[in-house]
Amino acid sequence: MPLGSLPVGGVPGVSPFRRRARPEGIARRRRTPPGSMYVLPEVFSPQLFNTRDVYVYLPPSYGRGDFRFPVIYMQDGQNLFDPALSFSGSWRVDFAMTTAARLGFEAIVVGVANTGSARLDEYGPFLEPAIGAGGVADLYVDFLLDTLKPQIDDEFRTLPEREQTGIVGSSMGGLVSLYAFFRRPHAFGFAGALSPALWFGERRIFDWVRHTPNPPGMGRLYVDMGTREGGHTLADARRLRDVLLAKGYTEGENFRYVEEEGARHTEATWRRRFKKALPFLLSA
Repeated sequence: MPLGSLPVGGVPGVSPFRRRARPEGIARRRRTPPGSMYVLPEVFSPQLFNTRDVYVYLPPSYGRGDFRFPVIYMQDGQNLFDPALSFSGSWRVDFAMTTAARLGFEAIVVGVANTGSARLDEYGPFLEPAIGAGGVADLYVDFLLDTLKPQIDDEFRTLPEREQTGIVGSSMGGLVSLYAFFRRPHAFGFAGALSPALWFGERRIFDWVRHTPNPPGMGRLYVDMGTREGGHTLADARRLRDVLLAKGYTEGENFRYVEEEGARHTEATWRRRFKKALPFLLSA
């Protein structure tokens, strides 16, 4: 099916998307190397009562048949594809997915933009008293799974099952991705937390993960950290590693932990590590 004639599904009158008027209902299509990307503008969240753009990357073989694909939901969507949209550099996820495709791993990527001033609230599972932010992550995760995912599954050829659905982010986006993986255990089969902000919320995430039941079949978890990210970040990452190993995760099988020597807290390092993590995340 040609990408230019991609149909838009959904039930009339109940679509959660608010779109600008376009013949296909999907706006600002552009080519990526060699997949394609669509921008869904101003997606409305009834849970959070706000809107944001959502960027959907389709893998190279999407337009060459009727195959269905795994889906990776990623945070900070404006930093993932177009350097012009990013405030501090782009992950160039489209190039990373092209490399993964050459190795036999393809997936749809859904980049969910943050909303700027509400980012810390939405990505924070617990309140961080020092800055008075956080505590809204439950509503954000519900938005991803109860509003956005059904529409993505309806409008694109996805593999909607848990094993084929993942969530990935960095820093605060890594924290909320880790939280979502355990909070909605029947929804996500894999998760990537790159340089997660484990300090946020007075480090309550450690006890929360420790006492939360494992997802069915455990799923796959990827966690990393650079050795020069500052503060206690490396010690926090190692503590999370130990918590996950104690929960029964096995390094090299359903868990991968990476420390990058000399790496700082930057988009460039996450771009590099995400590219290397893809085969593990998509190994199912």
